[in-house]
Amino acid sequence: MIKEIKFTDKAIKQINFLLSKKDKGSFFRIAIKGGGCSGFQYDFSYDLKPNDDDLIENNILIDQQSADMLKGSEIDYVEELIGESFKINNPQTKSSCGCGVSFSL
Repeated sequence: MIKEIKFTDKAIKQINFLLSKKDKGSFFRIAIKGGGCSGFQYDFSYDLKPNDDDLIENNILIDQQSADMLKGSEIDYVEELIGESFKINNPQTKSSCGCGVSFSL
């Protein structure tokens, strides 16, 4: 179970909408990967089955290492003039790049 990470209703609604367009039984994966101009970046993808180290809640997968780095975060889905996207408010983030895609811890 995914603990200490909050999902807004809008985020859950969007995840369910996206999964409704995928194969039955698909999962929505949230991960933190190395890269970007600040060292780390969020990655959103789909998976057909969980890995051994995945935390699972409903149809959302987060690997244990990413979950540790997301501890205390709120995941939201925002619609702005420049577009729509998932937005993660991570209290562990020390800085982020100007585009808001990558960050450092």
